[in-house]
Amino acid sequence: MTTTDLLPAPPPHAAARRALLAGSAGNLVEWYEFGVYGCFATVIAANFFTVHGGSGAGSAVEGPGGGAEALVATYASFALAFFFRPVGALLFGRIGDRYGRRTVLVLVIGLMTLATTLIGLLPTRADIGAAAPWLLTFLRVVQGLSAGGEFGGAVSVMVEYAPPGRRGLYGAWQSFTVALGLLAGAATAAALATVLPAAALYGWGWRIPFLLALPLGLVALWLRTALEEPPGAPPPAPGRAGSAGTADAAAAPIGTATVREQVRAVGLGIGRIMGWSAAGYTFLVVLPSHLQSALGASFRDALLATTLVNLGFAASILPAGLLSDRVGRRPVMLGGALGVAVSAFPLLHVLQSSGASPQARAAAVLVAGALVGLLAGPGPAMLAEMFPRRVRCTGLGLSYALANAVFSGCAGLFVTALTARTASTAVPSLYAATACALSAPALLTLRADDHREPLR
Repeated sequence: MTTTDLLPAPPPHAAARRALLAGSAGNLVEWYEFGVYGCFATVIAANFFTVHGGSGAGSAVEGPGGGAEALVATYASFALAFFFRPVGALLFGRIGDRYGRRTVLVLVIGLMTLATTLIGLLPTRADIGAAAPWLLTFLRVVQGLSAGGEFGGAVSVMVEYAPPGRRGLYGAWQSFTVALGLLAGAATAAALATVLPAAALYGWGWRIPFLLALPLGLVALWLRTALEEPPGAPPPAPGRAGSAGTADAAAAPIGTATVREQVRAVGLGIGRIMGWSAAGYTFLVVLPSHLQSALGASFRDALLATTLVNLGFAASILPAGLLSDRVGRRPVMLGGALGVAVSAFPLLHVLQSSGASPQARAAAVLVAGALVGLLAGPGPAMLAEMFPRRVRCTGLGLSYALANAVFSGCAGLFVTALTARTASTAVPSLYAATACALSAPALLTLRADDHREPLR
């Protein structure tokens, strides 16, 4: 009997599509909320992190938005949630590896939906004083924990269900629903900014997008409760009588040598996706606040730019994943990293040039988003292929969570603080280009045939 004979048979396409839908739905809800938070960062800063939040409605919406210090505090809360992601990746990843993928996916979407809805109901600093930012930060921590488990569980399900030769495409749906979530968040914010007066948007309108997460989350929860475990996944109750073989293998402690191997794999995974993490958050989430605070753009123009960059991102993800199934993960992801490193400064120059036409500026943000999509499309499958099944949820989730904690969670804090200190509007380009340049050597370690090898 060969090693191939021991591998689970490819799942039926109908089951694979159901798994893809269930995994994608939670990602959309999670990233919708993060998109909303990024778009409303200036409004949240004035409501929760400015001592006299009630006085700055107009500036929060149309101008710098509550001051640089309040915006830095807002992004510090944003970053804190990211630093709890690795904790969530370890906690929920181990649950997913031991007790099954469905269990962890149901848990994390429940937590994410609850925390997001409660943000929409929070009293502001003008209502309850200094307790308001602490309550907001606590809910962001809960979101960080649940988001840490989301990626590992969802990507494991998608990739393990993928038909032969389609892991890149199936994994790309995780990133594609990230783009859809960010687009939905930006579009919702733009619509509210268009139909509501500034004072209404500042006073109560910002709550609407967070409350909309409740029905979205309930739909995702329903889809996930009906999900079946991927073929060959650990049984839901390790150690029960009658399931000793597979259960004991899943529950057995990992040897010291294997732990060292997995630690090295996590470190390498971080190196491979650090450019994706940094450029993705710089262009897709931090951009609206930077355009307002540093370049003097209006709230509506900043949201339009965010919508366009996310459209470029979304348009390139699935083709990039599909292309990586044909030519390999390395050339597609390396092309994206080097593309960002080379073009980040010229693209920002177009955005801040007074002589640039609206069409040129639109093209610049579309290209920026498309380059990030070249990294995000093959990225999930690439990470899943680095880890064996019994530690896949934990390993790929931890790699992603740590990379995002350092290079995504700190992006807004770093860009806003350094821009305020140096008065340089080129900080976002420097940050994204440097991270992608440093990521390139790690991407070069990918083998040309990794995408053709069976999952371990």
